[in-house]
Amino acid sequence: MNYNLKVLFIDASTGFYKFKRYPVGDFFGPIDLGLHLTGKYNTLNIGKGILAGSIFPGSNRLFVTGFSPCWRGFYISSMGGAGLVFDNLGIDLVSIMGKAPAPSMMYLNRNHGEEIEVQIDPFNLENVWEEGRGGVYNLMDFSLSHYGQRYENDPRVLATGPAAMVTDFGAIGSAPVKKGAVSFVDTWAGRGGFGSRLLQEHGIASIIYGGTFIDEDFRERNVADEWFKNKYNKKLAAKDFEATTKYRFDPNFDTGGTFGVNYASVGGRLLAFNYNSIYMTEEERVTIHENFIKNHYLKQFNEEIMSDKKNMKNCGEPCVAVCKKMFEGHKKDYEPYQAMGPLCGIFDQRAAEKLNHHADMNGFDAISVGGVLSWMMELLDKNLVTKEELGVSTVPVFSPDNFDVVTDSMHNAELGVELLDSILKQRGIIDLKEGARKFARRLSRQKGKSIIDSFVFISNGRKGWMVPNQYWTPGVLSPMAIMGKYYMYYGNDFVPPRTLGRMNAQRMIQELTMDNMGFCRFHRNWAEEMLPEIVESLFGMGEQLEKSTPMTASRINSRNASIFWESQRNIDFIHSFIRRQKEVEGTRHEELDNWLNLFDEDQHEAAYSYWFEISKGIHESLQEFK
Repeated sequence: MNYNLKVLFIDASTGFYKFKRYPVGDFFGPIDLGLHLTGKYNTLNIGKGILAGSIFPGSNRLFVTGFSPCWRGFYISSMGGAGLVFDNLGIDLVSIMGKAPAPSMMYLNRNHGEEIEVQIDPFNLENVWEEGRGGVYNLMDFSLSHYGQRYENDPRVLATGPAAMVTDFGAIGSAPVKKGAVSFVDTWAGRGGFGSRLLQEHGIASIIYGGTFIDEDFRERNVADEWFKNKYNKKLAAKDFEATTKYRFDPNFDTGGTFGVNYASVGGRLLAFNYNSIYMTEEERVTIHENFIKNHYLKQFNEEIMSDKKNMKNCGEPCVAVCKKMFEGHKKDYEPYQAMGPLCGIFDQRAAEKLNHHADMNGFDAISVGGVLSWMMELLDKNLVTKEELGVSTVPVFSPDNFDVVTDSMHNAELGVELLDSILKQRGIIDLKEGARKFARRLSRQKGKSIIDSFVFISNGRKGWMVPNQYWTPGVLSPMAIMGKYYMYYGNDFVPPRTLGRMNAQRMIQELTMDNMGFCRFHRNWAEEMLPEIVESLFGMGEQLEKSTPMTASRINSRNASIFWESQRNIDFIHSFIRRQKEVEGTRHEELDNWLNLFDEDQHEAAYSYWFEISKGIHESLQEFK
């Protein structure tokens, strides 16, 4: 039997659309097909995996691919659960080209076996952003109120916010619709700035989609259980329950979710005050963790969320991970609440909620904007720029000395809100339309290199940039073709840089397998092993999948335009990590000693060598022919 991926091409400038089929085997999912369409048509592609709607938990993630406005290269972003409703359209991918003449809403609906309805309607976007719940949230409400009654089943809305209009790192937000109302469990395709791409380059502010199309999704639980018993001696549900322990509740840490487990275990690896914690002693970092995190920030989280299972939700698909930790409408994930938390000098939940909500409402990529805000706060703290230049009324409390965990956290959060508004209104000297990296370079030419030296980011090509994932480990600053996701090794141990590059490449291949199948990485402890077997059983193409994924990785890597670290803080980040491994972790490794000596003798020369060694490991591992 022949299987095909069904793609709906839509020209946003005219509303015209057409369908095209691509054989499974030539392509397996939204990533390799998205890469092909991006290269051929420069489209923005939104799609789900071929197992969406099946009994496999975590199989309903929605993926966005295309040329990223902030990374300036091919990029992949995704959000949880949104692929389940997309599956009701009876297609695998929507590929958008052209630009609507005015900000518009895209309507996609398919009733039973009928053809998909496609509509592109202009509306007064800025008015909608300013009303109701504001920004992304009100745009979801507005889209649902105008078109929701046309759907037999609850649809889903993808929405942008004001950040998509004035920056290159605007996100796409969504939330499950329950009984005709948008829920509070928001999910995000944030990394890569695809909200900015969707609005600025295609004129689409929101997409509402859904339908009643029923296809032949795999639902044979007895068959799946047999596969899993043969592999793990456990049924599918039992293995998945075990694999998602961290994201639900981990008894080893007496907490759960990425926020709970990461903060319970981070200790002296904490990143705070725009990464200035890397210059502190281990004792100082541990004291901050003990007093500000463990006994306050994390304690609040555990008392307010982990004590009541009703505060744990899923992303819109049935899933035992219930990874969305909610409190009074606020979703608590580690990286957003780290980047707009300790990194910005915020260690209190009320303060972090205030800043995170304002960023989410306005549609920013949370991790990137947290890195930008913490950098701007340090510039203010060190008087490298003035309040007037950034359009704010105060400066931060940016040292742990005599820090009041409640009052000073709220002070910094309110300053963060002011800075967000300055970005949106382009007050003072702020202009992030072409990204924070270009803004930092321009400002450094005027005021000195110390401006860019305090900004931690990864560079790609001439303008591409990304704030790294929030872990103190060299993997997050690696010269990979796609960064800001988990296409790299981010363990806490020391790995020689050449080996790190190879491990990054292997991690990329494993992550790509799951992404291309439409899976959430929280299920990776079984999905990475089982997916080729599942594809073999259902499609007879498991071996082809295993061969095609490294090919896709090599094709993405062939576009690798990584640039050596432009910021001194990046180099210090690596140097201090290596020193801490030696002095604190007690790591005994000849290469560790050699690298520490090289960094101590000539930091910049060592950094160049270290960066290129990682790059060698990446490129030698991702060659098409080895």
